[in-house]
Amino acid sequence: MKITPFAGTALAALLTLSPAAQAHKLWLLPSHTVVSEAQWITVDASVSNDIFDVDRPFPLQGLTVTGPDGKEAPVDHRFEGHRRSGFDAELSEEGSYRITLFRPMYMAFYQLDGERHRRRGDSAEALLREIPEGAEEMRLSEVMNRLETFATVGAPSDFKPVGKGLELQPVTHPNDLYAGETALFRFLVDGEPAAGVEVEVVPGGSRYRDNHGALTATSDDNGEIKLQWPKAGRYHLEAAYSDDRAAHPKADGRRLQYMGTFEVLPL
Repeated sequence: MKITPFAGTALAALLTLSPAAQAHKLWLLPSHTVVSEAQWITVDASVSNDIFDVDRPFPLQGLTVTGPDGKEAPVDHRFEGHRRSGFDAELSEEGSYRITLFRPMYMAFYQLDGERHRRRGDSAEALLREIPEGAEEMRLSEVMNRLETFATVGAPSDFKPVGKGLELQPVTHPNDLYAGETALFRFLVDGEPAAGVEVEVVPGGSRYRDNHGALTATSDDNGEIKLQWPKAGRYHLEAAYSDDRAAHPKADGRRLQYMGTFEVLPL
């Protein structure tokens, strides 16, 4: 089964904004992505207009670091500061690690006394109870944001799909990227190839450029895109997708986002 995008209500139009339309970027930034032996690495999490320049902390609820054996790796020194959040992750054995922040939630949009409002919450039922009497044009949507980056000790290993929300299934290994070469990435929705995923890739250091230098692509029928890396450095990838497969019966759409950080090495 291949999943195709959903288009419908006015809310769906809101939810299908391309990544380029989103001013603030959510990102993870690891201190190291490829190491030769077991060690700890540090990862920052922030929300900012300029890629990889800290601005606001991002909550660490839903954090998992999955090792090459499929088990969770140790995480230490979690903190949420004024400008960024952070934590240390232990890479204790050879292979590749998936570092993920995944937090499903619901968004409610409504009008009250002529003003537009929105609320968010982890539970649809709890969120609906918070809507005040007299609210009009109420709409509920499901939102799944996945922030991700990868790190490898020694030889890389494969990643198994999670099977929930929008995710990246690397065909080209994310810790085996080189300037001038082309990577093949596949996007899945609930474990199935997803056509029509809109993707934007921005190199780090955007604060010092007049043009963000964004690369854009849309996944094909196999959920795949090809990216040729123009130069070495760190890159932020943001992908967006919408459909009508929300879990709650009162939700009229589902907004899925994937945000990944990749390091491209010189040849």
